[in-house]
Amino acid sequence: MKSRPHGGKPTLALWMIVAAADLAILSAAAGPVLLLTVLAVLATMGVAGRGLWLQHRRNVLRAKVVRRRA
Repeated sequence: MKSRPHGGKPTLALWMIVAAADLAILSAAAGPVLLLTVLAVLATMGVAGRGLWLQHRRNVLRAKVVRRRA
């Protein structure tokens, strides 16, 4: 007897819809001020993380250029 494979793309899509609905319910229950505060903190952390990553990448590239000249 063959069974259907588990963990396919339709299952993942269904769980993503469930997660989005859960977020909508939580944001409605928490209130707009808390939701905006959390979004602002997440955006700030994302911008800071991106800046640190770019700075690290620039330093690594600069170190490679210095090594080639020596």
